[in-house]
Amino acid sequence: MQEFRGNTVLTFDREGRGSLVLESMDELNISIRRWLEKNMEYIQFVSPIADALTVDPVQAMFCGTIGRMKLVQEELSRGGWEQRITVLRTEYPERDLAMLDVLNQACSKGHAVGRWAKFRGIQRDQVMAIGDNYNDVEMLEYAGLPFVMGNACAELRGRGWPITRSNDENGVAAAVEQALGVGV
Repeated sequence: MQEFRGNTVLTFDREGRGSLVLESMDELNISIRRWLEKNMEYIQFVSPIADALTVDPVQAMFCGTIGRMKLVQEELSRGGWEQRITVLRTEYPERDLAMLDVLNQACSKGHAVGRWAKFRGIQRDQVMAIGDNYNDVEMLEYAGLPFVMGNACAELRGRGWPITRSNDENGVAAAVEQALGVGV
């Protein structure tokens, strides 16, 4: 994984500088660089990035081109980590941007929504979820009322879940209206 250090962003459960750690912004795609630049007050640069691992991060994220992130995903799958981590992929083909979120095995949007619903005493069939990318699959599978954004990746749109308008066309509002049976 050494060759992907420049594509790595670590997230830690702490306030302020050091909640995001990376070696540099040199290898990060321009789309993610803008996000990082807006969050500079939280970023600490550590080289080599492994030196930041004095406590477990909440998340390791790899960012880069779709092709490069497929190489990261292949490398992670060869590592025998399946029992310990969850790898969630987000892709934006029109920008040639992909992100891989590496999390604790029991951590995903689906797990979080399930725990939240249980804590609140809400039945699964009463949960609505809206997603647009691969990292939303577990959440959509959990929800009794899943919606896929109109601008979602083709794989999600092809799963048979209801499709709402795109995010540029107020798709979330349209999905809520449909769920409530108003404005349809």
